[in-house]
Amino acid sequence: MTDVPLQHDLGGSQRFRCTAVEPDDDAPPTGFDKRVDAVRSVLREAGLFTVDEMRLNIERLHETDYFGLTYYEKWLRSIAAVMVAKGVVTWEDLS
Repeated sequence: MTDVPLQHDLGGSQRFRCTAVEPDDDAPPTGFDKRVDAVRSVLREAGLFTVDEMRLNIERLHETDYFGLTYYEKWLRSIAAVMVAKGVVTWEDLS
């Protein structure tokens, strides 16, 4: 186990103090966002994927990825990790 805290355990760290965020609630989802959500939905309906698995893998992302990826990029990275772990695809299939 690494001694680096997971992203969801960074509370109080000066380096990660919250700053004001511009709300983007009015921004429509991109085509990429919609495709990732569709993949998630299909896999969930097929019983291949759960929200808990997605959350766990997002929390396991390296700090650089966690803070550098967009919301749906994190989703896609997590979905891929779950599908590889379950033997549905390989990393080679996805590259």
